[in-house]
Amino acid sequence: MYGDDDTVRRILTELGDTWAVVGLSTNRDRPAYGVAATLQRFGKRVVPVHPKAETVHGEQGYASLADIPFEVDVVDVFVNSELAGAVADEAVAKGAKAVWFQLGVIDEAAYARTRDAGLDMVMDHCPAIEIPRLGLA
Repeated sequence: MYGDDDTVRRILTELGDTWAVVGLSTNRDRPAYGVAATLQRFGKRVVPVHPKAETVHGEQGYASLADIPFEVDVVDVFVNSELAGAVADEAVAKGAKAVWFQLGVIDEAAYARTRDAGLDMVMDHCPAIEIPRLGLA
């Protein structure tokens, strides 16, 4: 419902290779850690965004999207739904081309705002699931 196959495919293959992963830390038990590794294997540059600004998977981390000193193509969101809308708004302000809310991250108002701002968006999906499902890897 919140991401047809064409939009998912476009985000994964056409909109760029720099993905800011909000909520990514060095905690190997969190889903963000494994999904970020999958994105790297798929050829994406993964930029960790977490208050601790830790280096993860060899990439320098940043405390916020605004702190990233270069362009970001896609913002992948691994925070609670209550916080996700603010992250989507930051992604729009940052100039991202797309926002991806992970499984279980749902904010319909943020989805509408982000799409109205001209960005592609999917919600309640996981790229680690979508890449093989769409035959992209």
